Amino acid sequence: MGAVAAALTDRGYRVSGSDQNVYPPMSDFLESRGIELTSPYSADNLPEEADIIVVGNAISRGNPELEEVLNRKLLYRSLPEVVREFFLRGSHNLVVTGTHGKTTTSSLVAWIFECAGRAPNFMIGGIPKNFNCGARMGDSSTFVIEGDEYDTAFFDKRSKFLHYLPELAIVNNIEFDHADIFADLDAIKLSFRRFLNLIPQNGVALLNADDANTVEVGRTCPGPIVEIGFSENAAQRIEHYRIEGTVSHFHFLGHDFILPMVGDFNVRNAAMAISAARFYGIEFAAIQDALSRFEGIKRRQEVRGVADAVTVIDDFGHHPTAIQQTLVALRHQYPGARLVAIFEPRSNTTRRAVFQNELPKALGLADAAVVAQVASLDQIDPSERLNPEKVMEELRNHGTEAYYEADTASIVARGLSILKPNDVAVVFSNGGFDGIHEKLLTALRAREA
Repeated sequence: MGAVAAALTDRGYRVSGSDQNVYPPMSDFLESRGIELTSPYSADNLPEEADIIVVGNAISRGNPELEEVLNRKLLYRSLPEVVREFFLRGSHNLVVTGTHGKTTTSSLVAWIFECAGRAPNFMIGGIPKNFNCGARMGDSSTFVIEGDEYDTAFFDKRSKFLHYLPELAIVNNIEFDHADIFADLDAIKLSFRRFLNLIPQNGVALLNADDANTVEVGRTCPGPIVEIGFSENAAQRIEHYRIEGTVSHFHFLGHDFILPMVGDFNVRNAAMAISAARFYGIEFAAIQDALSRFEGIKRRQEVRGVADAVTVIDDFGHHPTAIQQTLVALRHQYPGARLVAIFEPRSNTTRRAVFQNELPKALGLADAAVVAQVASLDQIDPSERLNPEKVMEELRNHGTEAYYEADTASIVARGLSILKPNDVAVVFSNGGFDGIHEKLLTALRAREA
């Protein structure tokens, strides 16, 4: 929302906005662009005259500003609708979708285009270190956008990516997620089928050949498709994949590539990005150069610090598959090190019992696991809520050291009791987790002293 507000200001529109809480760094960024901010929500915040009211998908009925908009019959639109009409229409849009890997793949695509001199627009759900910002909306004819399957707005429960006018689509994988929006996996598949139905005949859909759900959904795509992956049925196959330290080597489309990341999922993400770049005529030399200089994304296996010989890593993973993939990658990256996973059940799905059986299997890849109290307990009926005690029981039954702690202070204390020199502590959360990374590092530094 902040990036779009700034981009509209750059195009000469007068923009103002409000939120329940306004705080840095976003408040500083917006105010530096001359955007008036108000807090908290109030009907009085609405301008007397406005061409469009943009409603974020976190806004629900009962919000005083939304109620005023409806009472006054003002013109309102969702954020994806505004992005489509002001920035995507008439552009070559590369839409990256899937349950996992959207941010990494989007960042790789944007960086390859950047290195090739294309200066793409982009809007990514994270901060690529090569750009140090999550969005750029200039005059480029190319737009790389992360396509989220989550709902659009209170009045439009369809997935956001249905608004993004894809010319090239990437589907990394399809799994069950967003239990507050989708009833089951079939409902998610239906949304992806609707998305692929938007691919024009002069476009292309790049699909994960290694994921059965993606292959199944792709069969109904009326536009051209290309399946990419490690499996033998992939039209474009990844070969000769090997890891050396923190670097992956692989052969794809007749060329050798080096990626400063590990994990077969990251290599597949890179292969998707390579194919996307080739579709738009980018030379292999530029692609190879871009991949070798890719710096990754903040909060994706990001080292936050080392204290008392313990490495503390921040990772956005909250789905069991993402947690599992990250732990496997860290095993390669830190051979012989003891892995301690610290997990906050915070997403609308992981707070529920949907992944009651899958979470222990994923966290069980660590040597020890610390699970925080389920966030916003009162919002979910106990019969539907994740049972952390059962997660603990399953982990211990499989030989994994496991602890359930109610708050951040208890988790830090537990961390100090179990973390040893040369251990790796990886924090999994899709939120701020009460600043636990710095709190843990501060405690470890004090122990070191």
